[in-house]
Amino acid sequence: MKVLTGIISSLTLLSLNVVGLSQVQAQTQTGFTFQNVPVSFSGTGCPSSNTLQGVLNGDTLSITFSDFEAKAPRPSVISKSCNLRIGLNVPSGFNVQPISVNYSGFADVPTGGSADLIVRIFFQGREVPTDVNPNQRFLAGFSDVYNKFVPITLNSINACRNPVSSVFGINSTLTARATNIPQGQETQVRIDTIDTTIGPVLFQIKFDFNPC
Repeated sequence: MKVLTGIISSLTLLSLNVVGLSQVQAQTQTGFTFQNVPVSFSGTGCPSSNTLQGVLNGDTLSITFSDFEAKAPRPSVISKSCNLRIGLNVPSGFNVQPISVNYSGFADVPTGGSADLIVRIFFQGREVPTDVNPNQRFLAGFSDVYNKFVPITLNSINACRNPVSSVFGINSTLTARATNIPQGQETQVRIDTIDTTIGPVLFQIKFDFNPC
């Protein structure tokens, strides 16, 4: 069912990219107007489609969905993934440059366990280099929140003369290992909500938005 939903969402993304281009013509000189943007997804950790959306407002693209976590009781190893593709339309007369991705969460790792957070960022189908490590390993004894502010290096989307339709992507995987932890405990790792103003935001992408 999730595979079928992901295919349907991908088709929706293609159609909405065409429609959305006419909807974003009214912009300010400081950012995009408030609007929903198309998001397609696949993976074992993605939520149902009615809880996942992209919201573009000013210089920030927020990806909202209900929850994303991996929990492993002894002696299992559990991995959950969620791959997102977000349609972004830039009207003519502007340069837009993605500059950072922000996310945070929590991990609880008992003695004998470990957990991993893996995040890969894509633009137009190619992986984007990051200025800091977007990933993190949590060793036995870690039980705390974590925060990730990841600057990215990417050329501007040049729409000075013609509008540009683009796709931004985030692939994320959470792995919880509980092979040798005490009986009755579990290893867990998750990405948490960082903003509830427009819903449960799990990822925020910041843009530098400049008129040509």
